Amino acid sequence: MVIKVLAIGDVGSIVRTIRKYTKKSEIRLINYPQDGSGVFTAPDNVELFETWKVQEHVKKINDIKDNFDICLTTASERVAYLADLNYIAYYLGRDIDVPRFKKNSTEEWQDEPMFKLNFLERSFYWNAFKNAVAHVAGMWQYEHLAKYTKTGINSARIPVDTDEFNPNIKPIERKKTKFTFFSPLRLDKSKGSDLLWDAIKLCKSDFEILGIDWYEEATEESRKFKKKLIDEMPPQVKLIPPIKRSEIARYYTFADAVIANLFIGTFELVGLESVMCGTPVIQYTNKKRKIIVDGKLIDSPFLPYSNDPKSIAEIIDKVVESKEFRQKLLKNEQQFVNIIADPVECARWWDEFFEDMVKKYKSIRKNSSPLRVKLRMLSFLIANRLYTHKIKKLVSNSDYKTGQTLYDNPPQNYSKE
Repeated sequence: MVIKVLAIGDVGSIVRTIRKYTKKSEIRLINYPQDGSGVFTAPDNVELFETWKVQEHVKKINDIKDNFDICLTTASERVAYLADLNYIAYYLGRDIDVPRFKKNSTEEWQDEPMFKLNFLERSFYWNAFKNAVAHVAGMWQYEHLAKYTKTGINSARIPVDTDEFNPNIKPIERKKTKFTFFSPLRLDKSKGSDLLWDAIKLCKSDFEILGIDWYEEATEESRKFKKKLIDEMPPQVKLIPPIKRSEIARYYTFADAVIANLFIGTFELVGLESVMCGTPVIQYTNKKRKIIVDGKLIDSPFLPYSNDPKSIAEIIDKVVESKEFRQKLLKNEQQFVNIIADPVECARWWDEFFEDMVKKYKSIRKNSSPLRVKLRMLSFLIANRLYTHKIKKLVSNSDYKTGQTLYDNPPQNYSKE
């Protein structure tokens, strides 16, 4: 029997890759509209919700849900919760380290809250979190997940599509006059951009870094940080406009080495993709952060093991000056990445997990009472401070259908009319 999975949302094309490699499961992926940097970083040929209206998201899911056995959500459980589904919550980013259900939720490296939600809003998102039939996270996200549930599942595998990322990808056509790093990360404190700036000042070797003109601007604090980065940008850094995700592998194979995250202390997708393309990676590893695969603890080979600027500078100089060091580093990284990012093994894990969930829950429908579903929607409407007549219509309209809500923090240039 083929298991039919409805996937809502994606981060870093991870669900898209899982979909490609599963054998026992068929996944229909519907992602959220792409704006800003998402226009560049999101892949083509992925089905998107047509608008930012939550009402339309939920209506679409209600119209198709009976074609599926289980739901998988990333980025937010909101839509699946409002549609009353049995859903697996899969955490790949800020949805769990900066959860909306936590008061004044913010990144650990920032002072200014990222979300300033009222009590009713936080309660809604807490209920959406609790309503998931399973919670899955890996890498650093699992550390945050463990704060809120004792039954979270640690799955460190992050699949990389080896058809899209491999050493045979044709490099970009660009003149190279010196050793060249590629660093496609958003320029932000969470990526260690300031640490890199400081490290470059201590470097003795000659190189350039191709970076992306892409900044974090979610808060006033991050906007000030952006200005500081621009004002203090080292001459070795050359920024290029944002590139399509379909082009990024060509930059990996062009570069002599890649500089990935220097702050978080564990691997991210950039490092995995680079190594799959045969390019060594500089990426800070905090040895206190545990990496568990199939119940076994494995060590990360990414260097340096300290992210003070001096340690970063020393690794940069070694990578630039020593071919032998680069080759040895790449070999160690490839052994690690072949375990962590093997798409076939990752898809096999998800196939088995989906099978277990379907056996346990039988249907994608949670089958809560109509009153409970209506109250759930009512709480969402009230929490988001929508118009009184919308709430009255919800309460009084006998032919109400789940999903008739409006907006949840749409882009500022998005019209509500």
